[in-house]
Amino acid sequence: MINRRTFSKALGLSTGVAAASLAGLQGLPTASATTQNGTTAPTALTVTSFAALKQIKAGLLDIGYAELGPAHGPVVICLHGWPYDIHSFVDVAPLLAAEGYRVIVPYLRGHGTTRFLSSRTFRNAQQSAIALDIIALMDVLKIEKAVLAGFDWGSRTADIIAALWPERTKALVSVSGYLVTNLEANKQPLPPKAEYAWWYQYYFATERGRLAMEDKTKRHDLTRLVWDTVSPTWGFDDATFERTAAAFENPDYADIVIHNYRWRLSLADGERRYDRLEKQLAARPTIAVPAITLDAEHDPFTAPGDGSSYRDRFTGEYAHRTLKDIGHNVPQEAPTAFAQAVIDVDHF
Repeated sequence: MINRRTFSKALGLSTGVAAASLAGLQGLPTASATTQNGTTAPTALTVTSFAALKQIKAGLLDIGYAELGPAHGPVVICLHGWPYDIHSFVDVAPLLAAEGYRVIVPYLRGHGTTRFLSSRTFRNAQQSAIALDIIALMDVLKIEKAVLAGFDWGSRTADIIAALWPERTKALVSVSGYLVTNLEANKQPLPPKAEYAWWYQYYFATERGRLAMEDKTKRHDLTRLVWDTVSPTWGFDDATFERTAAAFENPDYADIVIHNYRWRLSLADGERRYDRLEKQLAARPTIAVPAITLDAEHDPFTAPGDGSSYRDRFTGEYAHRTLKDIGHNVPQEAPTAFAQAVIDVDHF
């Protein structure tokens, strides 16, 4: 159980500051999840930002990331989605750090302080390229194996690493289950309600959509609209959104976002250097590492069937949980449930 001393140590705060941060926790909204393996559920905290970020050159990037917890603790890598950033884990990270984990939360390419090392590098956002960014980060940080936990783009990235590099994956927490992109399957129409939820994907396929992402005001308003619509029960304030929106000022943001969604619809090419990996992913490889999948009740992208549509992709120890009254940004809307999933899957 987290207390003032362990929370203070995790964040590098004085006991007095930690006490102030922990004050008023009674009545905080959290999502419930069943505790497994005798572990104690962490307590929700109220945190607004990370301490000073770190930068490290890895692969094609100079990656910005937050790091909390003991340097030699078991590693958890938390991966954000779109239109989000590392602040999706601003409550999850200290919860896990207080439990003894070394928590790494990187900005994905095109976000926040992460930069390409060369201006000549193609601003590619196909799935295998992003996964290799995280492998490169693990290599340079000398992390042999980690628990991977993500949502949205982060789930896809974590799924890919777990499937193709199981030796680097201790366990997996994946919101929305198995999100590996199959380009051929993506050419087929979805049910109208599902297509409706993806309106921005088709907007980004147009020149108007690209121009909107390049325009600071339109980008701000568009991403805020997405937050409002995909998390209808989350009562976040303006300051919470603005902390994340600052990450969208990255000079490569528009190029990365547009390429990601156009590539998924086969409207933009990837790079030949990733063809071998994409061929493997097109075969829908199974995930054999211990895994917990999370579905959010009010996430418009949650597949029907309580995880049944992707259950066969997970062949190792496995559990599925549905979070009531929660929307798309699961780790920030339900930090206790998300952190508990990480702790539980690490003890499978």
